[in-house]
Amino acid sequence: MDIIFLRNLRVETVIGIFDWERKIKQTVFFDLEMACDIQKAAASDQIEDTLDYKSLSSAIINFVEKSDFQLVETLAEKVAELILNDFNVPWVKLTLNKKGALRYADDVGIIIERGKKPA
Repeated sequence: MDIIFLRNLRVETVIGIFDWERKIKQTVFFDLEMACDIQKAAASDQIEDTLDYKSLSSAIINFVEKSDFQLVETLAEKVAELILNDFNVPWVKLTLNKKGALRYADDVGIIIERGKKPA
């Protein structure tokens, strides 16, 4: 299995459970690892034969900027679903980081792994 990764994708969104969080946009950070067989793309040297990470990142940014979830858990799950369904990725490991959410910690977040169910 080959992995295409994306690190430290920053997106502004409404996220949080407190009243003040519902009134502002905060930055969330994504790290992604996605399964992708790159052999066809390596042989053809054509973007159509691989995971187009520019299109993928644009789709994530567009979705997250418009979202207003309360929990990072929900946001992580929905972004993983988008990746699996819209980009035909069989497996994704997603880290969602909400830096500064805790006073005495550099960052806090969630890591999930999701895969498509066998047919």
